[in-house]
Amino acid sequence: MQLPETERVVRWPEYLAMATAVEQVGFDSIWLGDHLLYAPEHGRPERGPWEVWTMLAALAAVTERVALGPLVACTAFHSPGLLAKMAATVDDVSGGRLVLGLGAGWNQREFGAFGLPYDRRVSRFAESFEIVKGLLAGERVSMDGSFSHVDDLVLMPPPARRIPIMIGSNGPRMLSLTLPHADSWNTWFDDYGNSPDGFAALNRRISEAAEQAGRDPAQIERSACVAVALDDSGERSADPDAPPVAGGADLAAHLRDLAAAGADEAILVVSPITEGSIRDLAAALALLDAG
Repeated sequence: MQLPETERVVRWPEYLAMATAVEQVGFDSIWLGDHLLYAPEHGRPERGPWEVWTMLAALAAVTERVALGPLVACTAFHSPGLLAKMAATVDDVSGGRLVLGLGAGWNQREFGAFGLPYDRRVSRFAESFEIVKGLLAGERVSMDGSFSHVDDLVLMPPPARRIPIMIGSNGPRMLSLTLPHADSWNTWFDDYGNSPDGFAALNRRISEAAEQAGRDPAQIERSACVAVALDDSGERSADPDAPPVAGGADLAAHLRDLAAAGADEAILVVSPITEGSIRDLAAALALLDAG
């Protein structure tokens, strides 16, 4: 379940209520977008979510079972050493439930507003990724790169485990950089038309990219975001090229088909996203479990 980002202003008590509902209903994970500021668009005003790592730490402290992760953390927002240290801290608070989603970022408005360089994002990501994965593997890391400079960097206290890394990208260069090392790969619903057939086609391309990167495709878990609309409120604008799925039996059937297409995980992006919506989706989970 992805919790609210910029659909509306959501305060901590509502996040707490939704996280509680996620665990009670039986979902497996909670995800938060990592963004800073969106420009006005499509009649919507300027908007922005809460800072993701602070919110993940809070959710880690009030949940017991679900996995937690950024969907996905932008490596440009923090130095790589600090990003790895924040991930290790949240993982420890959660008792080992963090999945570290990583990406290069795309929203130029937030880069400019916060004074972050927008050029050569994949090249910058490549250096950050090398440092982060090394630190999370328990290595001491030194790099004098074009963008990153670290000297005998190490995580102290050390993480209690190797935190799994998920990659949120379909770009050929990003895949070649990350698939040799990533534990899982995620795609947004509009990248595959929000359909099982669309996911199957994209999934085959990811398997081919994994083989080209020298990796057994079976070692990489596949994660798909799924757009779900429980009413016509339009809290999240629907993409006509990736129409959302309804709840209940329709969603249960969609998830079965998505699993048959190769998905190991479905992250629901629900409109509207409320505590009530999460509890309403319990019916779809029950149908899914019933087979």
